[in-house]
Amino acid sequence: MKITKIEKKKRLYLLEIDEDDKLYVTEDTIVHFMLSKNMEIDDKTLKKIQKYAQFSYGKNLALYQISFKQRTADEVKKYLEKHEIEDKYIPEIIENLKKENWINDAQYVETYLSQNLTSGDKGGYVLKQKLLQKGIKASLIDQKLADLDFSSLAEKVAEKLLRKYQNKLSTKTLKDKIIQTMMTKGFSYSEAKDAFDTLEIEKDEEQEFYLLNKELEKQYRKFSKKYEGYELKQRLTQNLARKGFSYDDINSALRDYL
Repeated sequence: MKITKIEKKKRLYLLEIDEDDKLYVTEDTIVHFMLSKNMEIDDKTLKKIQKYAQFSYGKNLALYQISFKQRTADEVKKYLEKHEIEDKYIPEIIENLKKENWINDAQYVETYLSQNLTSGDKGGYVLKQKLLQKGIKASLIDQKLADLDFSSLAEKVAEKLLRKYQNKLSTKTLKDKIIQTMMTKGFSYSEAKDAFDTLEIEKDEEQEFYLLNKELEKQYRKFSKKYEGYELKQRLTQNLARKGFSYDDINSALRDYL
C-alpha cells in the first residue's frame, strides 16, 4: 500500500492511503516514521503507525492539560478518557509522562500542602480528603502530612475567626464557635484548642450585656407567642444559657425585661 496524500489539519495530519483509507496522525508520528507522499508501507508498519499516532496524540493532549497547571496521574487519566483515548494506551502515556517528570504525585502533594501553609486556611483532615479526590494514594498523603506542623497556620486561622466573631458572640460561645469552625476546616480538636488558647481575649462586660439583651429580644419575640409567665421565663433562660451567657447575667437581664 502507498501513502497517496499527507495534509496538515490544524494540530493533526491527514494520511490518505491508496486514495481510500484515511488516518489522522500527529507531527511526531510523521517525524518518527519519516512518512512522506508516495511512501510504500505494509500492514505491519501501518499498525505501528496507528499505535504510535494514538500514543502521541494522547501524550500531546496530556501535555496540553498539564501546561495550565500541575496535575495528578488520576486527573490526567480522566482527561484522556474524556477525550476518548483508547484505554490500552493510557497507562503507557502516563508512565512516559512520569519518567519525563511531567507527572509527579509526590511533588504535587508537597506543592499543594506548602501552598496551603503559606496562603490557605485548611487543616490536615480536609487537605487529605481533597487530595484523595484527586486520586492520590492515602499512604503518600499521610507521609507528607506527617512532616508538617500546622500550629502556626492554626493560630492564624484562630485569630481571623476571633476578629470575625468577637463582637457577635458571648465569650463562652466564642470559644465553641472558633474551635468548631476550625475543626470543619480540617484541624484536629487539639490543634484548634491550642490555637484558641494563644488568643488574647478580654471579656468586655458592656459588649456581653449588649449581646445578651440583643439575644433576649430575639428569643422573646419567638417564645412570647406561645408561652407566658414562668414557662416563658424558663424557655428564655434555657436558650440564653445555651448561647453561652451566665445564669447570673440572664437572671439580671430578665428582671429588667419581664
